[in-house]
Amino acid sequence: MDLDFSPEELAFRNEVRAFIEQNYPAHLKGKGLREDLSKEEFLAWHKILGKKGWSAPAWPVEYGGTGWTATQRYIWLEENARAETIPPLPFGVSMVGPVIYTFGTPAQKQRFLPGILSGEVWWAQGYSEPGAGSDLASLKTRAVREGDHYIVNGQKTWTTLGQHADWGFFLVRTDANAKAQEGISFLLIDMKSPGVSVRPIKLLDGGYEVNDVFLDNVKVPVDQRIYEENKGWTCAKFLLAHERAGIAGVARSKRNVEKLKSIAKSEIGDDGRSLLEDEDFRRKLAELEIDLAALEMTELRVLAREQAGKGPGPESSLLKIKGTEIQQRLTELTLEAVGNYAQPYFREFPKDGANAFPIGPEYAHHAAPVYFNWRKASIYGGSNEIQRNIIAKMVLGL
Repeated sequence: MDLDFSPEELAFRNEVRAFIEQNYPAHLKGKGLREDLSKEEFLAWHKILGKKGWSAPAWPVEYGGTGWTATQRYIWLEENARAETIPPLPFGVSMVGPVIYTFGTPAQKQRFLPGILSGEVWWAQGYSEPGAGSDLASLKTRAVREGDHYIVNGQKTWTTLGQHADWGFFLVRTDANAKAQEGISFLLIDMKSPGVSVRPIKLLDGGYEVNDVFLDNVKVPVDQRIYEENKGWTCAKFLLAHERAGIAGVARSKRNVEKLKSIAKSEIGDDGRSLLEDEDFRRKLAELEIDLAALEMTELRVLAREQAGKGPGPESSLLKIKGTEIQQRLTELTLEAVGNYAQPYFREFPKDGANAFPIGPEYAHHAAPVYFNWRKASIYGGSNEIQRNIIAKMVLGL
């Protein structure tokens, strides 16, 4: 892909930049994407984009997409990263939305897609279970059909931000006698349904981001099943490919590299030199930037494939592996750059929030919690070990 923008693309970039500057909520500037945001804060920018018609650039135009080229989508990601906006959450726009418009009935598309585009409906993912994470096909949650409903029983875990969800998309076992992948169905469940309960899981950083979800005799109409009964694995694989492609987060990693450089430049050692002048640190930073540049080229190829009407291929696994590894390396180098200021971190202290006590410069306050939180990145969306197996099978034929 030619990265020299045409006059039309430069005009588009200016349009996007101006729109963000004029419309991004003032009270959210500088906050970034954090698990302690309120539901309203998470959705504020999404709702503005929904009214503009820009909330789902990757969707086909007939379902509410923008019709942007791959380069325009690249510019859009870059400008949002530059402004550190809170992006539309992936559960609706990037995950269940494409499943619904690809496999859903006309009635299901009409019912569910508008709320995803507008940001009025918050979705959660019900895939992982205790004992069924990377080996997702071993899931145990059961859905037994009784007339025009299913009765669902089971437990899902690591449900990200499920405490805010209005609806969830769940993988359930509808045929206990079929082979693992062949007896699974894809259900949409109202999270306010009787029998649905959400219990928080506290993380290493002290935050409340993920949950256990319990399903106790939950009654789900059959018309909330996407695609055929026992064919949910097809939907699941399709969804995961889209999720993994989006996990890479190249544009935001590039922004975080610039912030890391700023921190390293401001950290002055006893010898009067900044950390950015340290040969070992510069080497690690340069290696990170080289890997990030290579990942960016892969992301651009994926965007171009989607523009050509092709879904994500094995590149999505490559994006997931390298994207999350780079994100983790960024948090490690940030911790190194902050140095001793990262040490006074205590969960639940002080009362107004973990690690909020102003010890050292402001950029140091969240270095440790972010480092702890991003240990998860190489696991969610399918662990990186599983992604390597997928690549071996799809690319190398092993």
